[in-house]
Amino acid sequence: MKFKSYWHDTAPGFGGAVQGPVEGHYDVAVVGGGFTGLAAARHLAKAGVRVVVLEAERIGSGASGRNGGHLNNGLAHSFIAAKAELGKERSIALYRMLDHSIDTIEAIIAEEGIDCNFRRAGKLKLASKPQHFEAIARNFEAVHAEVDPDTALLTAADLEGEVGSPFYGAMLSKKSAMMHMGRYVAGLATAAARHGAVIFENAAVTGHRQASGKHNLTTARGAISADHVLVATGAYTPSVFGYFRRRIVSVGSFIIATRPLTDAEIAVTMPGNRTCVTSMNIGNYFRLAPDNRLIFGGRARFSATSDQRSDAKSGDILRANLLQIFPQLSGVEIDYCWGGLVDMTKDRYPRAGYVDGVWYAMGYSGHGAQLSTHLGMIMADAILGKADRNPLKGLDWPAVPGHFGKPWFLPLVGLYYKTLDRFQ
Repeated sequence: MKFKSYWHDTAPGFGGAVQGPVEGHYDVAVVGGGFTGLAAARHLAKAGVRVVVLEAERIGSGASGRNGGHLNNGLAHSFIAAKAELGKERSIALYRMLDHSIDTIEAIIAEEGIDCNFRRAGKLKLASKPQHFEAIARNFEAVHAEVDPDTALLTAADLEGEVGSPFYGAMLSKKSAMMHMGRYVAGLATAAARHGAVIFENAAVTGHRQASGKHNLTTARGAISADHVLVATGAYTPSVFGYFRRRIVSVGSFIIATRPLTDAEIAVTMPGNRTCVTSMNIGNYFRLAPDNRLIFGGRARFSATSDQRSDAKSGDILRANLLQIFPQLSGVEIDYCWGGLVDMTKDRYPRAGYVDGVWYAMGYSGHGAQLSTHLGMIMADAILGKADRNPLKGLDWPAVPGHFGKPWFLPLVGLYYKTLDRFQ
């Protein structure tokens, strides 16, 4: 078993990073070489802006290369709950932004010729308990009537041709998609560089200072200055950007991938070949990879650490969860086990805007694969002074009480959600 991301291991590396010292002046400096930062850099470079990307490790080394491979449209929250919290207008705007996000990814893939196995698969939100289906049905009625007619409510009988495991029904979101995340991030970086973006890898930002209307950013490889800065680091935000560290809770998310399944094994596990997510608070998500592996993930453990030891512990839990759902795969080997950090906000809504002299987009709360490309381009347009398309603008973002970067409270959060799952 390999303790590395399947997406990293099965994609070509990015070969366009600048090898010399980090130096010079730029119109815009983007901190973070994931989907958000690369999409913004590509968009800015196409507009003739001199833009630099500073990535702490390798392109896509963070959440963009460590996720479950889902591009799910719609809100992660209940649409009914979102309307109560945010109001109907903003909730609809957020829902449609996620729809547009998948359209944006599809358009970039076509325009740049990125080979990443993009496919509109549809997403199933699976009811793990009878009462969960009742809640899913209520949410479906509101979504279908008010914002997304491309949805359907499926009964337990309908699911027999979709998933080879008993669930109590599901909501199908037909616009949702999937792709190979490693190939996409490499293609996006190549496109950004081709349009003129300067990309540095292994250039973690260790200092940030504003003076005379300019930003000065320091790395171990040198320093640059810029007129604007976009912070696109999510759960991997460095301590020099303390405002975001107090508002982002980094939570581990863990994934395993089986060996490639045979046609017969697919027929009894994932015949519908969609993206799937269960309705538990500590639930699981799964899909088939381009080479027919089952990619199966979840929180597994409430930890802010992702290394081989932590990933292995979580992998054992995920293996047990997988066999609870698909006992027919008991003899199937696990080929990959990996983890990564998810940038959670307290209310699980993303944030993007301008604060303390810098632009930012983050807080995707486990749904950044689909949203980050689009939101990066929205922030690029804001930097360019174009019409404001940011539905998150003005959304209050208080700091998490008692949180200054290391989420000491995660075990308590995990216990709370486990209790909810037991009794709800």
